[in-house]
Amino acid sequence: MQSTSESQHRLLRLRQVLNLVPVSKSAWYAGCAAGRYPAPIKLGPKVTVWRYSDVVALIERAAEKRAA
Repeated sequence: MQSTSESQHRLLRLRQVLNLVPVSKSAWYAGCAAGRYPAPIKLGPKVTVWRYSDVVALIERAAEKRAA
């Protein structure tokens, strides 16, 4: 089991992000470009990741908006 600090530093690939956020790949990239979604981190020419904590924060903000 991962500790809280380990999960905060975890990195997600696109497929993992899309499992958490139900949007298409093109909608995700458009949202990143527009600033609606977290900015990607390039680890290499063909490797892009997002911080787990940023994606969870996005989900929590969306849930708060819906509840308000």
